[in-house]
Amino acid sequence: MTLIDRIKKGDIPDFLEEVAKSENVSVDFLISGILNGTIVIPNNKNHSSLRKYMAIGESLKIKVNANIGTSLGYDDFEYELKKFHTARKFGADSVMLLSTWGDIEKQREKIINMSDIPIGTVPIYDVAVVAYMEHKNVVDFSEKDFLKILENHAKQGVDFVTLHVSITKDIVKKLKNSKRIMRIVSRGGSIISGWIIKNDLENPFYKYFDEVLDIAREYDVTLSLGDSLRPGNLFDSMDKLQLEEWFIFEELVEKARKKNVQVILEGPGHVPINQIESTVQLMKKYGKNSPVFLLGPIVLDIAPGYDHITSAIGAAIAAKSGADFICYVTPSEHLSLPSVEDVKLGVISSKIAGMAVDFSRGKHIEENYKLALFRKNLDWDGIKDVVLDREIVEEYLDSKPFKGEGCSMCGPFCSLKIVEEYLEK
Repeated sequence: MTLIDRIKKGDIPDFLEEVAKSENVSVDFLISGILNGTIVIPNNKNHSSLRKYMAIGESLKIKVNANIGTSLGYDDFEYELKKFHTARKFGADSVMLLSTWGDIEKQREKIINMSDIPIGTVPIYDVAVVAYMEHKNVVDFSEKDFLKILENHAKQGVDFVTLHVSITKDIVKKLKNSKRIMRIVSRGGSIISGWIIKNDLENPFYKYFDEVLDIAREYDVTLSLGDSLRPGNLFDSMDKLQLEEWFIFEELVEKARKKNVQVILEGPGHVPINQIESTVQLMKKYGKNSPVFLLGPIVLDIAPGYDHITSAIGAAIAAKSGADFICYVTPSEHLSLPSVEDVKLGVISSKIAGMAVDFSRGKHIEENYKLALFRKNLDWDGIKDVVLDREIVEEYLDSKPFKGEGCSMCGPFCSLKIVEEYLEK
């Protein structure tokens, strides 16, 4: 039974009261949004440690997701746990586990059992991992193997899963003759596409989508419809193939809603600033106003090492245009696995983007007002209590060359101090 099933039967979960209070909306508003699909609250029935429920959608605060995970030749799970705790500490609303090396099933189990925030995964990655470790090819897996892997994630307690359902056999054929610079950059989408080409069969997730929905419904897993053809550079944005995949979103959303399964849409990627608003609006249109989950988007390709900044710019514009859920991008994007510090910077950058838009909508008023008063009074202890990153504030204050009252930029010539002295006379 899903959250939607429960609400339709009149069984209103207690956690909706807490969520409504956090979002400063009524429980009735949440219920209405959940029933019409504009709001989702991922909550797998097997995720017993979940305490901080994440509501995503219309008129709610912008949420931020952080990705972590091992990779080929690197299986330091303890370090990945540090990344998880760092993401959680600096305000990530959810974490996706994208490991592709080591004992990934035990990794998932451990984090799910300890996490009080929602956990997401991309089940298709397991196919590639198993194939590599067992010296197989991805094409060796049957259609039903894909569904078994999805069900395994659901049983473990994963709250939301990215499934590349909309990359169909027909679209893959068109991809061969595409003039795209990077024909496909989605790892999950490429695995599915390779399977389709080699087996000359339809995408199993698309062909057996009714069974996918049955699995999601049994465990109350929220489906995130991944965009396999998201642009990997600014020049591929909004091309015909990307739009064709979005057209299929409409069909999939309708089917999910009929079975009371919560659904969100994933989006690009790399998008020029002038195309972000159109991108979000089209996703909302073809997704029937389902919540939109964006990676970034990155607005400039030539800034590797600074993609937490290029993506935060895009995220702010996207959120202002109606996106609901932002997947962070770290400084190491396109270059390497993120460090713990990269995770911190990625989360904070995305939080800044989301909260800036939230503030324009009347949210996060109290903490920003307090900060203004603390600055007026040169109350550094008060400032430390409300900032996003207390550690960096303390670091800068401890290193300032001027040791008197005020910051190191103005020192004794602090404008606030001078003005207040004269105005008080």
